[in-house]
Amino acid sequence: MSVKGKEKANQIDGELLPVITYRHLLSNTPVVFNPMRVVALCDNDAFYAACEQVRLGLDRDIPIVVQQWQSLIAVNYPARKFGITRMESIVEAKKKCPELVAVHTATYKEGESEAQYWDNPDSKTHKVSLDHYRRESMKIMHMYREMMPAGGDTEKASIDEAFLDFTIPVRDILLQQHPHLSDVPAAGLDTPLPPAPPLLSSAFHGTIVPTKTTASLDPTESDETPLDPKDEIEDVTWHDHALAIASELMNEMRTSVNDTLGYTTSAGIARNKMLAKLVASYKKPNAQSILRNAAIPGYLHPMAFQKIRFLGGKLGDAIAEEYGAKFVGDLMSIDLGEMQRRFGEESVWVYNALRGIDYSEVKERTALKSMLASKNLRPPLTTSASVVHWIRIMAGELMNRLTEERETKPNLWPKTLVLHLRQGFEPSRSKQAPFPFAKSFNVDMIAKLGEKLWKELMSAKDPVKVNYLSLGFSGLEAGEAGQRSLEGFFGEGGVKRKREESDEGEEEAQAQARVEDEGDRTSFRCTRCGKRFTLDSSFEVEGEEEMASAMVALRMEHDDFHFAQDLSRQDSAAPSKPVSVDSGRGRGSKKKKKIEVKGIGKYFTVKPKSTG
Repeated sequence: MSVKGKEKANQIDGELLPVITYRHLLSNTPVVFNPMRVVALCDNDAFYAACEQVRLGLDRDIPIVVQQWQSLIAVNYPARKFGITRMESIVEAKKKCPELVAVHTATYKEGESEAQYWDNPDSKTHKVSLDHYRRESMKIMHMYREMMPAGGDTEKASIDEAFLDFTIPVRDILLQQHPHLSDVPAAGLDTPLPPAPPLLSSAFHGTIVPTKTTASLDPTESDETPLDPKDEIEDVTWHDHALAIASELMNEMRTSVNDTLGYTTSAGIARNKMLAKLVASYKKPNAQSILRNAAIPGYLHPMAFQKIRFLGGKLGDAIAEEYGAKFVGDLMSIDLGEMQRRFGEESVWVYNALRGIDYSEVKERTALKSMLASKNLRPPLTTSASVVHWIRIMAGELMNRLTEERETKPNLWPKTLVLHLRQGFEPSRSKQAPFPFAKSFNVDMIAKLGEKLWKELMSAKDPVKVNYLSLGFSGLEAGEAGQRSLEGFFGEGGVKRKREESDEGEEEAQAQARVEDEGDRTSFRCTRCGKRFTLDSSFEVEGEEEMASAMVALRMEHDDFHFAQDLSRQDSAAPSKPVSVDSGRGRGSKKKKKIEVKGIGKYFTVKPKSTG
């Protein structure tokens, strides 16, 4: 094993019952390695469907689905009892449940300043809006932040999920309940805490995951008898006391959200973010589950390891093939050195994840950086007038979203407006320009600049056959107006470019397939510099279509960096590093520096499509 690998391995605290000292408990700035850490993941149950159920005032027992055109994007739990899933069409769903209530998402229509719920909206003339769900999500997150005791942290994980770090609030309550723990013995802060007092199962609000579970991970199929509220927890630790306190805090938040807004939630509580997310699905809906340290092996070992985030996709397939493994338990005999020899030094995080070890922080990301409105167009737009029609619809959506954000952040303003399009299988095109500051703004202001970008991007002779279009703000920040982003250095109108050796099919593949696993579409690895880039949670995008578009925008932003580098290096006779531009050798030949991606990185890279 390399020195680097050894250093990482030495940081691993794989003990299920680590020695907890006074230093761990009394530290005012506990780090992610602290064995007293307590994290929760709270998930809104069937969120889009719940939003519609609350909006329409329907009973919770009524089966409801939310549709986007003919597809389903949300199915509530009563509808799931009929075997309805998001993988089927609305026609198939209604065959299974004739009484099914189907609600189409709100849509934008030209001439309307707000998204509305229309009867029989047409994808040719309407654009899906998720604004209502975003607003409801913001209300829930606001309640979490308001109810979080001093010292706690919250993080929006997605439109329907939030992480909550209760470590500091739990520590404060624990010291109130057991004041003798504040008295540091003469031996010093590194003295182990005294044995934890007995703890009844009734102290936990929710389902305690048993120390032994079946491969199904179904709480109804446990090998253990359910705990009686009067039962004492076996081998109780101070961390168990911390989990019990956190379960009470989390339960109060969930109850308040339910009583105030009408939304049920399911939560998982454990020692870190990864385990909290995994155990949140242990029992649903409207429930919470607690994973004690002693229960981690029994919970993880029978689990299919590819269910763990980042261990699906190509990497998961390679691990499964290499070791003939399916479950986490199948991989426990693989030591760190062996894993690093096969998959590189970075695979230490795989080794950690299989053991329930995760050092990622719960950190609020409040800086909104981007807004995007996008549309996959079927059939393609074939006239300039039809493109302008859709630009105006997207301008309306961007105006509403920016207006909402400026209500709480009045100085928020975008630096740039970006137009991106695809025509059939041709290379993708984009153009961007500075967005001028104005005390007041409207749809016309955004639409006119969008139309200007369209006219500059397409010549009058270019045939029109647009099957993907997006309009977005980038560089959102609270600052002085007039600042210019990268394209400002190349001219007022922005930089026009056709991306060679790439079509929209590849763009969407990069947005959806360059990922950590099959369930995550939020990162990509640049094939030129080898670095990985992840979509920040502050990007206000949700849903399949917008997520794919956001990833396209993220990739384009990074491509701009290389684009600027290439331009600056073309005039250099001896560039310090090889770059992927015309080298001037031979007739039109191009020599590109190939980046060899080693270790686990190669399992996250999509090879370019063949042009043959």
